[in-house]
Amino acid sequence: MTVAPTCSLDIAFPSIMGVVNVTPDSFSDRVGVPISVDTTKAEVARRALGAGAALINDVSALRADPEMVEVVAELGAPVCLMHMLGAPKTMQQDPHYDDVVDDVLQFLEERMAFALARGVAEDQLLVDPGIGFGKTVEHNLTLLRHLDRFVALGRPVVLGTSRKRFLGAILGSEPGERVIGTVATTVVGLLAGAHVFRVHDVKPNFEALRVALAVLEGASGA
Repeated sequence: MTVAPTCSLDIAFPSIMGVVNVTPDSFSDRVGVPISVDTTKAEVARRALGAGAALINDVSALRADPEMVEVVAELGAPVCLMHMLGAPKTMQQDPHYDDVVDDVLQFLEERMAFALARGVAEDQLLVDPGIGFGKTVEHNLTLLRHLDRFVALGRPVVLGTSRKRFLGAILGSEPGERVIGTVATTVVGLLAGAHVFRVHDVKPNFEALRVALAVLEGASGA
């Protein structure tokens, strides 16, 4: 039986993607908003979509499981294609690029073309430059400086900087103390045209986006 996704990519700009760790001892559980599931496995994606999930976030960009692209195409689910250098266990071992922006752009363009050639509709696709996934501090900062080039791909850009290690390197802080640093990158992303902000701390990032939009577009209800 084909199960239609519970939402489309007709998303508001900007949107916040809150990070929820759903485990037996999780601090939270499924909620009444569209759910994005992080997985590289086709069967997990199929079952999650069948249970009501709305979007698949594949850090392998459809490379890890050859059946993933078929599931996404068949069910018409939105999917986020993320750049990652190597594998999670090795990605931070001396990452190297000829040009990090060009290399990541070319990767995402190739993955988009791969998905389209196998029946995924263009309006199902989101892209993520993969901040912190096989990148040095300078690589991450360079990608943030050039986010507009990823926006130019024509698909919603997902930005995931929340509590990342590069912020700790800059601030000399532990993950729980990187909220303000995360908020700063969220505003940078907004100004560059990023659409979706994947964060742990929803309220401060929401407030930063609201104020920034008020400055850019005019305050509402003030």
